[in-house]
Amino acid sequence: MLNGDTRVALTGQNRLAVNMDESSLIRAAQAGDQDAFERLVRGYDQSVLKLAYSLLRSADDAQDIYQEAFLRVHKNLHQFRFDCSFHTWLYRIVTNLCLDLLRKRKVRKEESSVVDTAEGPRDRAELTGDTRASIDPQRALVSGQLRQRIDAVLGELTARERMVFELRHFEGMRLRAIGEALGTSEEAAKNCLFRVTQKMRVALGDFV
Repeated sequence: MLNGDTRVALTGQNRLAVNMDESSLIRAAQAGDQDAFERLVRGYDQSVLKLAYSLLRSADDAQDIYQEAFLRVHKNLHQFRFDCSFHTWLYRIVTNLCLDLLRKRKVRKEESSVVDTAEGPRDRAELTGDTRASIDPQRALVSGQLRQRIDAVLGELTARERMVFELRHFEGMRLRAIGEALGTSEEAAKNCLFRVTQKMRVALGDFV
């Protein structure tokens, strides 16, 4: 049982912990303070989930990335040297994990996009278009063409190009922050976004 002095001391420590700034929390967590680490996680858990979902469009995948990201943070926090913001360091971990998953998805998609039919090998997108065409041929034709063009552009993008596009247009991040999160420069992120935008404009020119 705690005596009065011990309770007062612990209360004082808890109050101090609440008032700790982020740098102090990080240093405390690096020293093994689990409560400080948990407070860091609580401070960023929703933003990490939101970012992962925006990039992956899958609640299950976003949850997996969330878990893996904070496992890596816990394992490697001792290597954080305050040469960038914790936010940037954390987002770099999240975006790298998402990049890896997007690359794996692309490989799986390429492997499974063609199916054998009685007429021979056909793309799944074509089969979907055939089914919709029986309901509204003209609408299915236009929407099918638009979908094919968008899919074609997205399919041609590298995982990094898609990441820059998603972070800018869906997360609203500044190019400098995107560059930092991806471990590159603001100029490189800007050039990457320009290339993607040009590809989209060319592909969708007569639809917009």
